[in-house]
Amino acid sequence: MFRPHVPVNPLPTGLVSPLIQFTAPATTVEPMACNHDHTSAPVPVATSRSTVQLTPGSAIALAAGGGAVVLVVGTVLVSLLLAVTITGVSVALVAVVLRLLIRDMQKGR
Repeated sequence: MFRPHVPVNPLPTGLVSPLIQFTAPATTVEPMACNHDHTSAPVPVATSRSTVQLTPGSAIALAAGGGAVVLVVGTVLVSLLLAVTITGVSVALVAVVLRLLIRDMQKGR
């Protein structure tokens, strides 16, 4: 089940030789002559203009979109921080109340 797919020579010579032996001699193939030109193709000239052009209107829209993203992410982060703060304060308040209740129970009131 866990056998190697290609059997190898188990001798510790450092050379790994597969057990597949070729018996028939390889035939030689002559290259065929081609009938086309081997010169290189012309290189296109690079333009100096950038691929993305911003007009004043699109720049303003991009800035407004970025500002909106910053405001939304900021609002989410502040609300998460506020939730953690409220949770921490409420846990501390419960701990103080429980401490007072346990102290009153130990005094026997």
